[in-house]
Amino acid sequence: MTITQPDLSVFETLESEVRSYCRGWPTVFDRAQGSRMYDEDGHEYLDFFAGAGSLNYGHNNPVLKRALIDYLERDGVTHGLDMSTTAKRSFLQTFQDLVLRPRDLPYKVMFPGPTGTNAVESALKLARKVKGREAIVSFTNAFHGMSLGSLAVTGNAFKRAGAGIPLVHGTPMPFDNYFDGTVEDFLWFERLLEDQGSGLNKPAAVIVETVQGEGGINVARKEWLQALAELCERQDMLLIVDDIQMGCGRTGAFFSFEEAGITPDIVTVSKSISGYGMPMSLCLFKPELDIWEPGEHNGTFRGNNPAFVTATATLEAYWADGSAMEKQTRKRGEQVEQAFISITEENLADVKEYRGRGLVWGMEFHDKERAGRIAKRAFELGLLIETSGPESEVVKLLPALTITPEELDAGLSVLARAVRETA
Repeated sequence: MTITQPDLSVFETLESEVRSYCRGWPTVFDRAQGSRMYDEDGHEYLDFFAGAGSLNYGHNNPVLKRALIDYLERDGVTHGLDMSTTAKRSFLQTFQDLVLRPRDLPYKVMFPGPTGTNAVESALKLARKVKGREAIVSFTNAFHGMSLGSLAVTGNAFKRAGAGIPLVHGTPMPFDNYFDGTVEDFLWFERLLEDQGSGLNKPAAVIVETVQGEGGINVARKEWLQALAELCERQDMLLIVDDIQMGCGRTGAFFSFEEAGITPDIVTVSKSISGYGMPMSLCLFKPELDIWEPGEHNGTFRGNNPAFVTATATLEAYWADGSAMEKQTRKRGEQVEQAFISITEENLADVKEYRGRGLVWGMEFHDKERAGRIAKRAFELGLLIETSGPESEVVKLLPALTITPEELDAGLSVLARAVRETA
């Protein structure tokens, strides 16, 4: 691919130095459809990033776009705070009928501010309010958001340092396989809870990702999640599952915790819940936890009605027929796994490990800088991928769930080439 030098001057002179993704992909994108993005010069890129998991159904999905256009053209309510609207009613009813009831999940639905970190903040607030305790336990390499409460339960040292103040009332514990199987699950955690001299304040809740996306695609075993749920119940702690990136079908089932057969007390959902990449988030919790006072957690943009419209259309289009979407995602995941096996066999000395579930996969290299070079070369070859892990040592694949087998093969071939050419 021949890429002419794009005009990035206004971004470089006017936009803050905090910008990040645009540094790894130095072009100016103009349009996108499905699993492909196009820059202003017409160059095409296969997208294995999918808006960091916000575009599970691809860019400008035509079914969702039609629903949105129809709603806007009839002057449907755009901004409604938490007022009752037809768009919100349709979403709530559809979500109950197609997601909650079939899974026998009893949750109440809360609309916090439209970002994932706001959903986490509301979950932490509620847990502390219910239990009357301040402490929250999180896990090594966790990522839960960039606002202060969410950062306090995030593991990444670089992101935590950005807070500028002490991050308190959060205690990290080892995630699944943190000690490579040499230490019994929850041995340290349970010992601290039971020892009156441990110095650990009784936690209100434990917050966990079933697959740590930003932390390096660390996949928790279902047995580990089951044991965690049992520990929380036994020790009178609430279990919060952060399903912001791994929910909405990313790992196969609609919720990533379904495979473990557990029912968390609180679940946070965002990113792809709107289906169209529009800001929207949910905090779901068991009815007995709903002790909020009216307005105790609010936000100007928690009633993003156009997002309700596309969310409803998404559920009707992709989740009304039971397990079809889940089966397709798992099949595409097997396709990725086979490609990763081939890449590993070709680069045995370089690949440390690959891991994933559904359509989220990561490949870790012994050379911690290798992943960044691979992502850079992949971009030059027309593929968008990012890195993850505490030292950006993992190549992370997050393609749309609607990607075709042919598109997936094409992108995986580019990835294999990028690995070869950065050895």
